[in-house]
Amino acid sequence: MSEAHDRHHAEQRRKRREASRQQRTGGKKSQWGEDQRHTGGRGRPHIEADDPSAYHVYGLHPVRHALLNPARRKSVLHVTANALQRLDLEGRIPREVEIREAQPKALDRLVGSDAVHQGCVLAVEPLQPRTLQELADSDLLLVLDQVTDPHNVGAIMRSAVAMGAGALITTSRHSPAETGVLAKSASGALDLIDHIEVRNLAETLESLHGLGFATIGLDSEGPQGLEETVAGHHRMALVLGSEGKGLRRKTRDTCTALARIDMPGAIRSLNVSNAAILALYIARRQLG
Repeated sequence: MSEAHDRHHAEQRRKRREASRQQRTGGKKSQWGEDQRHTGGRGRPHIEADDPSAYHVYGLHPVRHALLNPARRKSVLHVTANALQRLDLEGRIPREVEIREAQPKALDRLVGSDAVHQGCVLAVEPLQPRTLQELADSDLLLVLDQVTDPHNVGAIMRSAVAMGAGALITTSRHSPAETGVLAKSASGALDLIDHIEVRNLAETLESLHGLGFATIGLDSEGPQGLEETVAGHHRMALVLGSEGKGLRRKTRDTCTALARIDMPGAIRSLNVSNAAILALYIARRQLG
């Protein structure tokens, strides 16, 4: 095809998009510009949170699980009438939580219009940290070595809950803090799994050895497959490295074993959240 032909079809596509946009806005251009970049794609102005330092959990699943978690301190539920009905918690919202009916724009001012709050925002305090000694009954743990993306950590939390892991252990530095973004990415899992932050990961791995856990680091160059490595173990902690660098040298040296996830395709490495669910599934099958 010629360049003129390509330009003609590109122009036709542009005109169709413009016609569709004008149809949605009643033939009026948005005051924020034609491409709607300042509206979050939802036809309203972009709004920043009034107090970005305030901690709010938002979205139906995160709010529901936070409300039902007796260990979570919470104060005010800002919610639309429709979202309150969708939460389906009649008679189960703790008495200390004040319920304030709000319009979506008011919720945008609490968490910003980019946050997908689904009509409910809950003012909370961070969960209290747990200790390793409180994990005596767990048979499967997940350890993250400086995984920094809150969306990845949230997805990993959800997988860990699904696979029955007892806790998620992260480093206190170079790991995401507990925020609304993390809670939303975890889709409720933040209030369903113990999250432990540690200062020295190598010392923590040694402590886990003392508690009877085999610590198995995921490494694409590991000497054997994960299926073979987990065989025979009855308590294990899977250790995954950061998105870019993988496991740090000291972490690698402290793990009781390194293992790889064998993949038959041309791509030999996975996003850390995808690697986590595969590793958890393999480990859980071994543990029964």
